[in-house]
Amino acid sequence: KFKMAQLKNEMKFEFISKSSNESFARATVAAFIAQLDPTISEIADIKTAISEAVTNCIVHAYKNGLGYIYISVKIFDNGQVTIRIRDKGCGIENISQAMEPLYTTGGAERAGLGFAVMQSFMDNIKVMSKVGRGTTITLTKNIIPRVTKNG
Repeated sequence: KFKMAQLKNEMKFEFISKSSNESFARATVAAFIAQLDPTISEIADIKTAISEAVTNCIVHAYKNGLGYIYISVKIFDNGQVTIRIRDKGCGIENISQAMEPLYTTGGAERAGLGFAVMQSFMDNIKVMSKVGRGTTITLTKNIIPRVTKNG
């Protein structure tokens, strides 16, 4: 019989959309999910995806101004981690176009690979956006539980 995963732990935080806060966001989420004893590779994947999502908020959502970035992390008893990164910026007009590799509205110095990178490092990514209201990116990663010597 299929059992729904139960919420094991949760946290939320917010910060101003300054690029100096990107490493703070990565480190904070990594520290929180450390309780699942992820591999170095799993932590690196999550940190990379968070960097991309936060950078999107900084570069695109708030363009030439500052705003808040909201992150919530949920850990479930089956090892699934759900990370929601939200902004109240300009929003994305065409999500499927924005998710195409190499597409960018950020000018020549942007590679347009943010969503492609997030997709390659996470098990699932969902993007919801309303023009003028903001964007929410939900990243999901399944941390494989490892058997320890102590049981």
